[in-house]
Amino acid sequence: MICCRPSRRALLRWSAVVAGASLLPAVEASSARASDDVRPVNLELVTVTEATAVLTWYTGVPGTDDGLGRMQPAPSDAEVLYGTHPSRLTSVAHGASGTPYHYVELTGLEPGRTYYYRARSRGRDAAPTWLAAGQAAGTPYGDLFAFTTPQPPPGRHLFSVALCNDLHLGETVAGLVGQLPWIKGVEQVPGHPPYPEVMAKALIADARARGAHHLLAAGDVSSEAAPADLASAKSILDTFGTLGDDYLIARGNHDRAHSGAPYDGCGPGEHQGNDCFKDAFSTSGQTYFSHDLRGLRVIGLDTYDKPGDGGDSGGLSAEQHAWFEAELNKDPERPTLVFGHHPLFTENDPLAITGAHSLDAGQSLRILTAYHRTPGVFLHHAGHTHRNQRSVFPLAPRVVQQEVGAVKEYPGGFTLLRVHTGGYALNFYKTRSDDARAWSERSRQELSGQWPQLSLGNRPTDRNTVVSRDLSGLS
Repeated sequence: MICCRPSRRALLRWSAVVAGASLLPAVEASSARASDDVRPVNLELVTVTEATAVLTWYTGVPGTDDGLGRMQPAPSDAEVLYGTHPSRLTSVAHGASGTPYHYVELTGLEPGRTYYYRARSRGRDAAPTWLAAGQAAGTPYGDLFAFTTPQPPPGRHLFSVALCNDLHLGETVAGLVGQLPWIKGVEQVPGHPPYPEVMAKALIADARARGAHHLLAAGDVSSEAAPADLASAKSILDTFGTLGDDYLIARGNHDRAHSGAPYDGCGPGEHQGNDCFKDAFSTSGQTYFSHDLRGLRVIGLDTYDKPGDGGDSGGLSAEQHAWFEAELNKDPERPTLVFGHHPLFTENDPLAITGAHSLDAGQSLRILTAYHRTPGVFLHHAGHTHRNQRSVFPLAPRVVQQEVGAVKEYPGGFTLLRVHTGGYALNFYKTRSDDARAWSERSRQELSGQWPQLSLGNRPTDRNTVVSRDLSGLS
């Protein structure tokens, strides 16, 4: 899950949060129900664009436990009643029936309109995911929920880019944090395909279906950079297109150079061990690069360009940092997107005290100062935290830092960047294959079921935003 080794003190504090959260209101079985009874829960308003909205929820058997602390899955129907007035829900949308993992997309919505809705299975309203610091299903309105569609980005649509991270090919247990015995991981159902492969394949299918022309993966494509896992990641990503043209990869701390027999066949790393990632994914001999994407300058950073075991803060080598600032200075006005694994800083993060969730603070301040001098930079995409979080820092207020939820576990998806001549939109999508939806719902039970508190995104703007910006020079 989280790609670091937090301090014991921080984890003791977090365990208190988890323990306290278990006392918060929850949907519980109040009496014995008929064997065909179902309860719809975990309602989430995932995606809102100017014309669409995506809702997901889960149906289970009340009074049961699947061993992870959730109800046993119960297949059911799914429908959403919605409209522009709370007393007139005149439209209806249906999801696939016969599944407990519901995914319903509303289409044909009008920009700038408020919609009211209720989602239900077997005539029962779905209860929303409870977030301590936000609202998962939209704005409550009596027994309904509401959301407002944005205006589209100004101008003509040019192209779309899927932003993703944390595929972790080769991982077998999700949700392990530190060595504390009460932090238990979640494994795939026996006999099912490995969950990193399920989620990575669903990523490619949905990114293409959503119209992505290009894909940027911001690190941790592997569990621990084993050659077989990197090869598996590349074989899946190659189904999207060609490395270096259609998709680009930045290195994460899990992809760093490693020592030991499994890595002996790879070339030497610059810091320690053998660098299998560079053998698999570098097209320039470096793990950082600048690339022209239809006129957009895309800069990929290696945010663990340093010695270490991957559990501490990220960092750029002095050589990479000098190259990065020189690259920005070449054309400060050019529209520029930067992506790398570690965020510059992490806001609203209970585990930020560990100091392992972001880049070295001094380097981050230098980067933000460089962004202030480079007006063309508009977006910094990061992973590592496995959550959706939008941040804007005072040192560089024109730049949005977008952390994106992990591909490999709940919420399980990617952010689609839609570039227009007059701005851009960022929308997070959960992957929607049957196996992906099943694993996403299963892996939400990480951290004793409290993982959505950290990962979904507390605000709608953590998952969906529209920004006006002059990008008319792009093709």
